Amino acid sequence: MSPKFLKHCDTAFGLLCRLLFLVSILLLVGPILITLLMSFDSREYMGVFPPPSLSLQWYENFFSNRLYMSSAQNSLVIGVVSASLSTLVGLVTAFAFCRANFRGKGALEALIMSPVVVPGVIIGFSLLLFFSSVGYYDGKLRLILAHVLISLPFSLRILYAALQGIPHSLTEAALSLGANERQSFADITLPLARSGIISSFLFSLALSLDEVAVSIFLVDPKTTTLPITLLANMRNQFDLTIAAASGVLIMFTLVVIFVADRLVGLNRVVGQGVHEEKNS
Repeated sequence: MSPKFLKHCDTAFGLLCRLLFLVSILLLVGPILITLLMSFDSREYMGVFPPPSLSLQWYENFFSNRLYMSSAQNSLVIGVVSASLSTLVGLVTAFAFCRANFRGKGALEALIMSPVVVPGVIIGFSLLLFFSSVGYYDGKLRLILAHVLISLPFSLRILYAALQGIPHSLTEAALSLGANERQSFADITLPLARSGIISSFLFSLALSLDEVAVSIFLVDPKTTTLPITLLANMRNQFDLTIAAASGVLIMFTLVVIFVADRLVGLNRVVGQGVHEEKNS
């Protein structure tokens, strides 16, 4: 093949990659933008896109609806508590995996990671049978435990990668200078793993706020989550209040991203934090 032909092939391949990138961005961002615009539709019904004029009526319906507000409050409480527990358990487990070698370590890690490959419907139904068999019917705590279960594998992998990037020599140096294990963990390990801890919490929170497959088996009439309420209303009385609720979730996500960027920087949240903190 001639160099000229290869050059044309490289150019065509580059254009194809750019086209696929633009199509991917369009598929990701396009539905979100359409949903946001439709949430401001001034019509009393769901009409064709784009809306002829804008209004806040659907957001007023959302914030004045007791069911939506109760579900949103439940989702936020369950998400924060489950994300905190998942990050705490994941941090302790990841630290043990990094610092200790024991029999059955691989089997234990595979057991913790199993919710990633087991379908959510099976997990939800199994948890429903388990809680029913032990006679426990508190919907909020059931949801918290379930969300910890499904988010723990992701927390463990994030925190395990963060802790592995911390040289053990730093801990040994702290111990040689008179610090005990607790002081070494608090003063050396935790600050260097900060970006991993924040990433674990945010990822677990996002999973909890979006969870449907497991939660649908564990909600009760007194405790339901916002995604379950949205799903039920889509089947019963579909209107653009659902778009307004989606808009609120999108804005909440943007706020979380902004806070994460202010606290540690997005480049650290996505996994570069340990190395950058080591170099700084």
